[in-house]
Amino acid sequence: MSEQIHDIFVIGGGINGCGIARDAVGRGYKVALAEMNDFASGTSSGATKLIHGGLRYLEHYEFRLVRESLMEREVLWAMAPHIIWPMRFVLPYHKGGIRPAWLIRLGLFLYDHLGGRKLLPATATLDMKTDPAGKPLKSLFTKAFEYSDGWVDDARMVVLNARDAADRGATIMPRTKVTSARRDGALWTIETEDTVTGEKRLFKSRMLINAAGPWVDHVLSDAFGTNQAHNVRLVQGSHIVVRKKFDDPRAYFFQNPDNRIIFAIPYEQDFTLIGTTDRDYKDDPKDVRISEEETTYLCNAASEYFKEPVRPEDIVWTYSAVRPLYDDGATKAQEATRDYVLKVEGAEGQAPLLNVFGGKLTTYRRLSEHALEKIGEAIGLKGTPWTAKSSLPGGDFPAKGYEAEVVKLKARYPFLTDPHARRLVRRYGTRAIMILGNAKALTDLGRSFGSDLYEAEVRYLMAHEWAYTAADVLWRRSKKGLYLSKDQAAALDDYMAGTRVHA
Repeated sequence: MSEQIHDIFVIGGGINGCGIARDAVGRGYKVALAEMNDFASGTSSGATKLIHGGLRYLEHYEFRLVRESLMEREVLWAMAPHIIWPMRFVLPYHKGGIRPAWLIRLGLFLYDHLGGRKLLPATATLDMKTDPAGKPLKSLFTKAFEYSDGWVDDARMVVLNARDAADRGATIMPRTKVTSARRDGALWTIETEDTVTGEKRLFKSRMLINAAGPWVDHVLSDAFGTNQAHNVRLVQGSHIVVRKKFDDPRAYFFQNPDNRIIFAIPYEQDFTLIGTTDRDYKDDPKDVRISEEETTYLCNAASEYFKEPVRPEDIVWTYSAVRPLYDDGATKAQEATRDYVLKVEGAEGQAPLLNVFGGKLTTYRRLSEHALEKIGEAIGLKGTPWTAKSSLPGGDFPAKGYEAEVVKLKARYPFLTDPHARRLVRRYGTRAIMILGNAKALTDLGRSFGSDLYEAEVRYLMAHEWAYTAADVLWRRSKKGLYLSKDQAAALDDYMAGTRVHA
């Protein structure tokens, strides 16, 4: 039995669980968090990777959510300018399109003025016959609207929240499954099992947070024995990654005849990311995979716009995730609310449980603040809101300071190529020097696993960011999986297994 009694115990290591844990420990609560797999291994790494207001949510009158999201864009950018940066989006328009020009203009006017935009540039109208953004598109699109949103390395945002929570004193446990949770009067008794070693532990906590994302109902059914819990609507979103379709740094927002939208976004220098789909999902979230139907849908939808069609054989990678939307009874998946719902359960004198339903990357920090209000009401207030002016690890430089950080890193380590230095600052910000240490040459970084991934970076990820397998490194901590062969990935797995044994 863990001797100390925790104030809160969080189930789930996605963006909401890690965000709540970080906010809570920063206010002085004793916090533990258990994630059954790796951080961001579910929904939080399967997003379209945008920090955005949600332009299309205006159609469903979700003004509160859009306003909160728009306000958060610049807050998050300032918190983590290494993994978050502004991006311009081009929305091509043609007469007789899905939405009339006046409706798009109205939406973009609201978008510009609803959320206190300060640093991001305003909406513009483009002549696609002369603007470079028109080059890869069919000549039918003579006009476009351009607006601002943000891009985020989603899985890194999750692990950096976990890292910061641990640095502030939280007990953070990946690959740890909660097998049971029962009320013992005013306390919870929580049993966990390490999924690698099989070690079982018991914890006591004054409050329990169920932030298990798509598994939130599973946790209620399995760990608590609640019968047939049904609070979330699972919606599958799939993405395809193809070789680079265009050189422009801007992204595209495409409207489809079925009223859905997809994005085509510059991705990892050499690729284009296309997504997302939106369809109800009934199976176990761990088995989610892109379907042939979704692949065809994304290829066809993008091909309506690009001169050069997108074909299934162009695809180099796909990913799919399940979004746990709060079930508000909407008839279509794309109409279900993207807002989040926080519900506290527990009678007087009973240990309280907070269930977290829904949410999105952009609003995770505000969701965490609202969760802390509920926690304060349930077990007593500690501290005050603090995250709005904070930095995530490595993000302690100005919002527009990325280029200056690259220059600094190259000056300190002249042996780095420009792409390598840029990637290290994008992933680790000011903490890149923790990887590079006293290195004077590339050979000082140890074994090369392919591309520009070296032993020094892998060791850092294992020691400081809980990386355990090659997949953790290649698909969540970095996107080097796009560049390494199967044999190189297997060699990395072998190396990591050997390193763990000798650690």
